[in-house]
Amino acid sequence: MGKRIAKELKEHIPFTALGALTGIIVMVIIVFGNVPSNVSQTAFYTLHPIHVLLSALVTTAMYVRYRKGKIWVAILIGWTGSIGIATISDAIIPYLGGSLLHAQMEFHVPFLEEWWINFLALGGIAIGYWRQTTKIPHFGHVLLSTWASLFYIMAFGKADWIPLLPFIFLFLFLAVWLPCCTSDIIYPLLFVRKEPEPPSPERRETGS
Repeated sequence: MGKRIAKELKEHIPFTALGALTGIIVMVIIVFGNVPSNVSQTAFYTLHPIHVLLSALVTTAMYVRYRKGKIWVAILIGWTGSIGIATISDAIIPYLGGSLLHAQMEFHVPFLEEWWINFLALGGIAIGYWRQTTKIPHFGHVLLSTWASLFYIMAFGKADWIPLLPFIFLFLFLAVWLPCCTSDIIYPLLFVRKEPEPPSPERRETGS
């Protein structure tokens, strides 16, 4: 399992780095375009729930595909793997990153403040349980998570962002790379006894 985890993390680096680069481009546009923070807040509360939905779907599907356990176990794994880890990716790491850069950051926990996000997670779990599909375009999922993290920073943080762009790139990369690989691939497979066969490179479409 250790080799599988290392392999997955390595293979996700190029996609995640490119996703973080697009985030930097969006941030530059927001800064120089003087886009109001409420626009970024709306974007965050649009992208984050979609991220939760897709993450719940893939996490649950990965677990059920390799181990048809009790339904309440699948629900628990799907919920914690999506709500918990998506919150870390889209909110907690951006908040900590901005705070480390001495930006004025507000702390928000989306699934506590907006209860309907939990219902999207349950919807994703239901889809993943009854149809074990994990074929979500990888790069599209990376962009979704990256932009959710970025819009959290822009919606709930204040700073002179342009000099901080290299550090923002690093935080965007980490916010997507480790949590999303963990949520969709590593986390559900921890509850699977047998070692699943990895998909061939040309067919790799598993979400991150």
